[in-house]
Amino acid sequence: MKLKRVYAIFLRQMFLLRRNKTRFANIFLWITLDVVLWGFVTKYFSSTGTVHVDLVSTLLGAIILWDFLIRVQQGVMVAFFEDVWSQNFLNLFASPLSVKEYVSGLVLTSIVTSTVGLLFMLVFAGIAFGYNVFVLGTYLFFFLLTLFLFGLALGIFTTGVVLRLGPASEWFAWPIPFLLGPFAGVFYPVSTLPALLRPISKLLPPSYTFEGMRTLLTAGTPDISSLLMGVVLAVFYVLLAYFFFVRIYRLVLRNGLITRFSAESMSG
Repeated sequence: MKLKRVYAIFLRQMFLLRRNKTRFANIFLWITLDVVLWGFVTKYFSSTGTVHVDLVSTLLGAIILWDFLIRVQQGVMVAFFEDVWSQNFLNLFASPLSVKEYVSGLVLTSIVTSTVGLLFMLVFAGIAFGYNVFVLGTYLFFFLLTLFLFGLALGIFTTGVVLRLGPASEWFAWPIPFLLGPFAGVFYPVSTLPALLRPISKLLPPSYTFEGMRTLLTAGTPDISSLLMGVVLAVFYVLLAYFFFVRIYRLVLRNGLITRFSAESMSG
């Protein structure tokens, strides 16, 4: 794998961001709206005096971490879509670029955009609503690592799905994180779910993060083994998503389906 090719994929995305300022809306606009909306929701419930937990740390913290996962997923996915929308995908693979280098470039793009988005969320939530992420202590590393890895897995998986089904299937990729949200226990304990649905939560790394965060804020110490389980699951899903993408790429290349990304990209 040539690092300069990985950097070239990343650099192209940065040039796209610099030349089209409206693309920054995907990084900052929705983040700002989410923080403002949930920030005022937490202030309202706190003002009622009927809730005996720190809602700023629990509810607002949960939405910030969940948004971070979505930004990681979309960082990979949107970078791929940029190549599809510009009808540049086939051109890239007419070069010596390998699948591993291309995916690594998408991941590097996601790392930068999601990190910038996370820092912006933390600063904005701190100024506007007094949120302090450091109340999570060193456990924050495990929380962010799990969500980051699972976000990458979702991003690589969704690009693979679109690669297999064609550009017109782009609509399918956007709601995937929101479909998983109810099972991840973002805003409520997993025990709230019906018994038949709880096993699904055990398969989702984010559920270990949000359960651990609530336990940390209420009891003071989360279950370390549970946090490690979340990290291990997330690593497994990243590897699975990568092999899925590689297999799909070889399939569409062998069957000639990859040509759809020239013919359908503008109409899809």
